Amino acid sequence: MATIEKRPLGNNKFSYRVRIRIKGKPQETASFERLTDARLWAQQTEADIRRGKYFSHSNAKKFNLSQLIDKYIDEYLVNKPKRLEDVKAKLEWWKKTIGYVLLLELNSSALVKARQKLLDIPKKNGEKRSFSTVNRYTSALSHCFSIAVNEWNLLESNPFNKISNLEEPKGVVRYLSDDERVRLLEVVSQSKSPYLEVIVMIALSTGARQGEILNLEWSNVDIKGNKIVLFETKNGEKRVLPLKGKALEMVKDLYNKRDYESNLVFPSIKDKKVPIQIRDSWETSLKKADIKNFRFHDLRHTAASYLAMNGATPSEIAEILGHKTLQMVKRYSHLSESHTSSVVERMNQKMFGDR
Repeated sequence: MATIEKRPLGNNKFSYRVRIRIKGKPQETASFERLTDARLWAQQTEADIRRGKYFSHSNAKKFNLSQLIDKYIDEYLVNKPKRLEDVKAKLEWWKKTIGYVLLLELNSSALVKARQKLLDIPKKNGEKRSFSTVNRYTSALSHCFSIAVNEWNLLESNPFNKISNLEEPKGVVRYLSDDERVRLLEVVSQSKSPYLEVIVMIALSTGARQGEILNLEWSNVDIKGNKIVLFETKNGEKRVLPLKGKALEMVKDLYNKRDYESNLVFPSIKDKKVPIQIRDSWETSLKKADIKNFRFHDLRHTAASYLAMNGATPSEIAEILGHKTLQMVKRYSHLSESHTSSVVERMNQKMFGDR
């Protein structure tokens, strides 16, 4: 319920202080010079509070971006261990750059300027970030804002809603040639990293993502059924990865030699509660194998490309990779042209014979 208190200011002037108390809701107050303004604000605000649509700027005045990010990491991201390291690193960049800015003062202009810094300032290796990479940074912060709006009432709206993503170039599918594949497998077999070879083998034979592989637990591995079952995937659905050939042999060997102190298939040597990190050993292997412009994620493209070249249909590739639609699979369609050509030839032969 709203109450209005008339308060003298001197010189025959008054202010009107509005106080709104609703059970189960925080108290809201505001002061006005005119009684009509006070009554209008009281009426509108009380109605908005009861509908759950009122936002108070008081919270935004207390929090800066650094505090919001810390809250997001501690209360939300900590419950997403598979995303924690990657997303946290991106959010730390935003903290370092504009963390001091109050939430109330954050606007699209400030965010666009910060994003431009991200584009202009090179990484440690001297290379500039791509539009795709920068979009991943903004996506991380945008979700932080969404939680602040929808769950914590710290922002009225997500400032990224007014900012368009950078236009990413249409991706060129990079996959290993037969020669590159042979060189890479030879190099990783000699890697000092205890798990790199089997990790690469799983990626190539199943098309699984790096995060899905590194976070595997033995409960995901069905040795008797010759498969890996992913219960948490990027699209939120369970996915089964059949294990065949060399990959199956290596996983079985790893299972027989597994460390019972850890549930992880690929635990870190120093801390068995967290997955092993393979970035350094992976990049070293690429250099030794003389493979350029290739990411770990391209092993997934390689698996899909070889599936296409060996006659897998788009729907089969989508199911194996875990894509909900066939749109992402179209990039491999040109690789299966010879296969589809032979399918049409067999169909014509059966339909028309020798005519």
